[in-house]
Amino acid sequence: MNIRHQITDLQLVHPFKIARRAVDRFRQVISVELDSGLGETAPAKFYGETVETVQRALEIFDPFLNGNLDAIQAIMDTLESTMRGNYAAKSAIDMALHDRLGKVLGVPLYRLWGLDPDETPCTSFTIGLDEPEMMQQKVREASEYPILKVKLGTSHDLEIIRTLREVTDKPIYVDANTAWTPKEAVRKIRELVPYGIELIEQPTHPDDLEGLKFVREHSELPIIADESVKRATDIPALVGCVDGVNIKLVKCGGLLEAMRIIHVARAHGLQIMIGCMIESSLGITAAAHLTPLVDYADLDGHLLIANDPYSGVRLEAGKLILPNLPGIGVIPRDPSNLEA
Repeated sequence: MNIRHQITDLQLVHPFKIARRAVDRFRQVISVELDSGLGETAPAKFYGETVETVQRALEIFDPFLNGNLDAIQAIMDTLESTMRGNYAAKSAIDMALHDRLGKVLGVPLYRLWGLDPDETPCTSFTIGLDEPEMMQQKVREASEYPILKVKLGTSHDLEIIRTLREVTDKPIYVDANTAWTPKEAVRKIRELVPYGIELIEQPTHPDDLEGLKFVREHSELPIIADESVKRATDIPALVGCVDGVNIKLVKCGGLLEAMRIIHVARAHGLQIMIGCMIESSLGITAAAHLTPLVDYADLDGHLLIANDPYSGVRLEAGKLILPNLPGIGVIPRDPSNLEA
């Protein structure tokens, strides 16, 4: 076997709920080791992937990972021609290949790409759905983070925002996770505007591009697509429907495709957010290396867990501080973390 992998249960600090699902205590991720490279993925059923499908995909991909591991693009093209989809599994391999290459060359990923580590933005901190009083408590606990991202998609969304504004005046991103109809979204956005909301993420069903366009045409706030964009090829159809896109390594297939999305989105005049699932510092730090290229960062998945297996990207007043170590630059907290 060329790929070693380990399933890890990440323990949540609080139950995490969005409009379409809830995670009570644990979130499973798969970490992989390929030569000296480390990668991680957090598969999502919404995109048709589970821990089991990732494990099966890794078995299928393994024979193709015994040649020139420096040739990341060629390897990823081969995996794509071997089996379409399964981007969560591919993202772990892509990440491990990049980490390995950075270690071979002795440079951090941001330096490999010629990026300025001082150009990283502040990350938002996500407040999951809960009773309003508990959401207030979560806001208080997030006092060190300058930007909040609030999950909505309920029958009492305005009440939630009003309640949170009683305890914070920080900028707020709103994420409805596809829960609103287009007309409902327009109405709710109008109601939310007076409360200092910065942007609206994925208000409607991901396949309803006409609905997204309707919302954008009637919204005073920027509309950011998340579930509607997985790969760079999705972007042209979104032009005129949204103001920006949210990239996640798990849904797009890794760092190579994320970079491609960034360039295609910029060519179409779109803003860029880079987000995450509930992940450890391994997955979060890998994505953080791309943040000098984006407008918004929502890289807080490692902040929502109590047993992060790695240390990597740091925060100073919310600003992402990239590690100056080769590759992704994470250090396992427990040396036995990747034992197969």
